[in-house]
Amino acid sequence: MRSKNQTEARVLGIATAIFALAIVAGCAQTRSWMDRMRGSDEPAEEPVIPGAPAAEEYLDDLYRLAAGDPATQAEIYAESESEATLTPAPQTSLRYALVLATPGHAEADPERAQRLLREILAQRELLTSAEIALATLHLGAVEQQIVLQNEARRLRASSSRTARTEEAAMNQRLATVEAENRQLRRDLEEAERKLEAITTIERSIREQGE
Repeated sequence: MRSKNQTEARVLGIATAIFALAIVAGCAQTRSWMDRMRGSDEPAEEPVIPGAPAAEEYLDDLYRLAAGDPATQAEIYAESESEATLTPAPQTSLRYALVLATPGHAEADPERAQRLLREILAQRELLTSAEIALATLHLGAVEQQIVLQNEARRLRASSSRTARTEEAAMNQRLATVEAENRQLRRDLEEAERKLEAITTIERSIREQGE
């Protein structure tokens, strides 16, 4: 039981570490990725996407979301959801998906983020290379998060089943002990009655002899 609890705690710790590193290192990783993408001998021409935000704007949102208080987080979430709903486009959907993919706030939803990011990456021709990099990076992060959450749920369920089994076994042992105690009390009472009967007979015999 203790071993499974330790395993579950380790899984959750790994999950926390992965996502903390993803948030802190997100800007550096994204820039490095973009540099590698552009570092080929014949770099692909960057598509011109009217109105597409710079990568720094997305990363600034994510930084404020990760570092902000609950009120700031709620404001960022509401803005991104409203933009994605009222002015649907790959860029507004991406901003919303990145907010959903960021752990540590009340509206984080890795499953929803995964679906949106896959839909967004299916429209690569409408994205800049920076947006593709961001979407790909965070899709990988949420997929890992989902795997870890599923494993944590499995461990909790397994632990719960073990606890129920142990509780049932303990209750059975207690019931057996109580039944044995009742039988012992009955045996003791029967023995006391027999002893009393023998004592009465012996007393009667002594009285008759006198």
